[in-house]
Amino acid sequence: MRERRPNFLVISTDQQRADHLGCYGAKVLKTPNIDALASRGIRFERAHVASPVCMPNRASLITGRMPSLHGLRHNGLNLSLDSATIGDILLADGWATALVGKAHFQQFTRNPSPILARRTHVPNPHFPEARISADTRYDQEVSQYWRDDPCHDLVYPYYGFESVDLTVEHGDLVEGHYSRWLAERHPEPDSLRGPENALEGDPRAAPQAWRTAVPEELYSTRYIEERTIDRLNEFARQRDTPFFLWASFNDPHHPFTPPGRYWNMYDPDEVDLPVSFALGERADWPSRLGKMRRDGLASLTGTAAIAVDEAELRAAVALTYGMITMIDDAVGAILRELGNLGLEEDTIVIFLSDHGDLMGEFGLLFKGPFHYQALIRIPLIWADGRSRGALHHCGYVSTIDIAASIIHAAGIIPFNGMQGRPFVDDDGAPVTSRECVLVEDEVQTRLPGHELRGRVRTLLADGWRLTIYDGIEPGYLYNLNDDPNEVDNLWDEPSAQLVRSKMMERLVREMIAHSETSPLPEYAA
Repeated sequence: MRERRPNFLVISTDQQRADHLGCYGAKVLKTPNIDALASRGIRFERAHVASPVCMPNRASLITGRMPSLHGLRHNGLNLSLDSATIGDILLADGWATALVGKAHFQQFTRNPSPILARRTHVPNPHFPEARISADTRYDQEVSQYWRDDPCHDLVYPYYGFESVDLTVEHGDLVEGHYSRWLAERHPEPDSLRGPENALEGDPRAAPQAWRTAVPEELYSTRYIEERTIDRLNEFARQRDTPFFLWASFNDPHHPFTPPGRYWNMYDPDEVDLPVSFALGERADWPSRLGKMRRDGLASLTGTAAIAVDEAELRAAVALTYGMITMIDDAVGAILRELGNLGLEEDTIVIFLSDHGDLMGEFGLLFKGPFHYQALIRIPLIWADGRSRGALHHCGYVSTIDIAASIIHAAGIIPFNGMQGRPFVDDDGAPVTSRECVLVEDEVQTRLPGHELRGRVRTLLADGWRLTIYDGIEPGYLYNLNDDPNEVDNLWDEPSAQLVRSKMMERLVREMIAHSETSPLPEYAA
């Protein structure tokens, strides 16, 4: 057993495939600092999201609950301010808590939802929704308010964090506390940001890519690095108080704007492309998106998946590598400071991404309700100060298990309704606690070629992936052991019908197992 209560340092990236790290097999991309972290910790091979979208999965990370329970089912909703989070639990038990970077527990924009535009009925004006809430503090992360109101701020504690150095949005357009920090360091910060202020020369073919005029030392990645180090120094002065610190980077999410030397650090002609890149016409959803792109119906300015050609993809991958390497440099600086302050032995460091990116899978870029491993599998490293060297964990892990593992390592009893399972024992060694993983996914937009919006459930078990859509046939069944690139859908294959039946039954059982158990009843009846 550990002699003193551990510190927790969570480091996350935004929209990064698991194989976009050296320790996960990337050959061209260089990530020596994150690789070094993996060399002294546990690298999880089959860590998967609870949902492959930013807001739902981030909410699952801090609550240990599936999106269907915490209520943030898709982007554009808000995590209830009544939610119990790991920050709340640790804060109540004596930990100091802080977040630096992207939170995204509440919506960024005030843009109208496409669901509202397609609504066919008029709701009751007095009771428009099934849930009634008088709380109106759900505008705290709206980027427009951070731009327009110099006094706009968060109400603390914010989902269990006593202090937050907030970053909102992506690329060189980040707002929040960062934009105020930037304004203190440059007389005209808006003259640096956005495609209209981009530097000339050395263009890239990727959609949503421009060479930012923001210098490296003023980019949001450097801000998160600097403020995380500041927080570590504050915590070091309070040695008797353990801390929970989350450094949450906004990159490598698009737009692609790596600053300075990171812009052309990687040659597009030399980057790694997915094996399935040229097989888009063999897969249902990619072929539909490819047709939309050829017919001029695809939006290249949003976040939804689009079809891309090889030049566009190579440029996007090269720029993504640049953003990841800048993050790796920041991780190196943060971990060096952790060691310099004498905190390394007592600190558990967790590295992960909130979800993946298609990044060329079947010719697609960005994300959508298409549950390829590129999107639903994430990097996850757990490095305990007591660890015995590099360990590989090949069992299934879900995002909801991270909260459970932190609470377990802290020696705290979890709250009723936390659904995750610890993947480490009392000595910090890896344990296998789940035989399968459930993935939930809902989006506001229509599926390609359909009038229905995406509502999807996936089960991963025994090396298979089963995915079904609400109201849409067929389903999808892949043998990941024999077909790791997910090329051959075996849903209608006669030889796979027994597996399909068993997987469907397991999916139903997992959905029941992940249904609500909170609150417990106070009385029998």
